Amino acid sequence: MINPDELPEPKLLQLFDVLYHSRSVTRAAEQLGLSQPTISIWLGKLREQLRDPLFVRTASGMAPTPRADILIAPCREVLESLRRLTAWEEDFVPATAQRRFRLCVSDASHITLLPRVLAHLRVEAPGIRLEAARIDGNTERALESGEADLAVGFVPWLGRGMYQQMLFGQDWICLTNRDHPRIAQHLNLGHYRAEGHVQISAGTGQKLLEAGLARAGVQRQIILELPGFLGLGAIIGSTDLIATLPRHIGETLASMHQLAVHDCPVLIEPFSVKQHWHGRYHLDSGNRWLRGVMQGLFQRDQRRGADVTERSPQG
Repeated sequence: MINPDELPEPKLLQLFDVLYHSRSVTRAAEQLGLSQPTISIWLGKLREQLRDPLFVRTASGMAPTPRADILIAPCREVLESLRRLTAWEEDFVPATAQRRFRLCVSDASHITLLPRVLAHLRVEAPGIRLEAARIDGNTERALESGEADLAVGFVPWLGRGMYQQMLFGQDWICLTNRDHPRIAQHLNLGHYRAEGHVQISAGTGQKLLEAGLARAGVQRQIILELPGFLGLGAIIGSTDLIATLPRHIGETLASMHQLAVHDCPVLIEPFSVKQHWHGRYHLDSGNRWLRGVMQGLFQRDQRRGADVTERSPQG
């Protein structure tokens, strides 16, 4: 246990955060505007106070120790609390704000959402630092603690104390090579059963896809399974395989790689992509601004999606 009276200074916690993110003493020094000898001295103090090496040199950079992996979340919570205490402002001013926002998003959002969000921030809020995290079993706790600001995607398991706002609906489409040897303009159920498929294991909507296929009694011939969407467009464009995807990521990949888009011949339950945040930060000016950015960029049905609902707040 760490004695509260021996907690590292904020500057050391900031070094811990930056070094954990960059995995490099050189890049940490550049980001903090300090010399490498100063970084080494601070890191030595941090190691002494936390009684752990924290980072070990490897061929790929400064690798965190298991204890560093455990401490990074509470470290960032402390830094965020200090930031809110010292830089709190009733009105968030994007043009001058210096703040880190953390978004929990799906793998598909790295392709469909983040580029647009980042382009907007670079123009409207150049001092904002954006960090992307996975949607997983830790997402609810991260939103409650303030470690994460928003979760954007299909996250039906988020529970009490959460607010949500719909951004857009998703149905399912199929992608094929435009020059597929056996599929021309129309993909039918016979093609779907006979052809080989690429399966994506990531994505919170995949259970809906599997359930829909099971209801229809359709078993795909899986030729390739991928953990995410990286490389999927190139694979479909150079093979005769089929990919079944939510429309947003599917149409984005089709545009990037000149692929053919088909209606899915199997009825798969559609779903809604929403942004979620914890009630603790509902009135936070920065959080409200970020939610407004997401709404402005991605909400397709302004009338229907403008409604914000709350899920059984605690207390």
